[in-house]
Amino acid sequence: MNPLQKARENMIEQQVRPWDVLDQRVLDVLAEVPRDQFVAEEHRGLAYSDYQLPIGFGQTLLKPTVDGRLLQTLALKPTDSVLEIGTGSGYLTACLARLSRHCDSIEIHPELHAKAKGHIDALGVTNVSLMVQDAADNWDARDAYDAIAFGGAVADVPEYYRQKMAIGGRLFAVLGDNSQPTMEAIQLTRLSESEWITDSLFETQVDPLINFSVSEQTFVF
Repeated sequence: MNPLQKARENMIEQQVRPWDVLDQRVLDVLAEVPRDQFVAEEHRGLAYSDYQLPIGFGQTLLKPTVDGRLLQTLALKPTDSVLEIGTGSGYLTACLARLSRHCDSIEIHPELHAKAKGHIDALGVTNVSLMVQDAADNWDARDAYDAIAFGGAVADVPEYYRQKMAIGGRLFAVLGDNSQPTMEAIQLTRLSESEWITDSLFETQVDPLINFSVSEQTFVF
């Protein structure tokens, strides 16, 4: 076993599992998708450490523990359609695609979009649609996603994305901003046309998504 393979195994057994990620499908995907191929050469030795590694433009890769909890929370089925807000490196995109029927992913930075596309294409992942888009705009997203994942922190979940969830759909987000010592990861589930339920998951700290501010959004429980 080469050092990177050993590091990937340690990531799962020493970091992800202890964070109560026990869904075997999720663990298998984290074992299969080579995280080291989604970071710069100088950071590959740390790819499987519990760090938010830089990917450019002030953005970072989510920690493996957060990736694991996010994927487990969404409880994806092979027939599910997924929307990811913030493609970033494309690592989480590839994991979401492995667990679902199709993943749409949007990224505000054209350069990050291009890099992520290169990483994903290199792995032969084909059930992904990547777009350059400001997620804070009410863009022409399709309706009835089974799962939505926010790849960075937001002040709250915009009504626009609540309405893009299918009945029974799940949404993962981290709520908060850099002025707070901790942020709250939540799961939002759509119960009906007019009813949602929110579950608090854990505290963490992640980079905020661009253009999502407290004054612009309103979250309704």
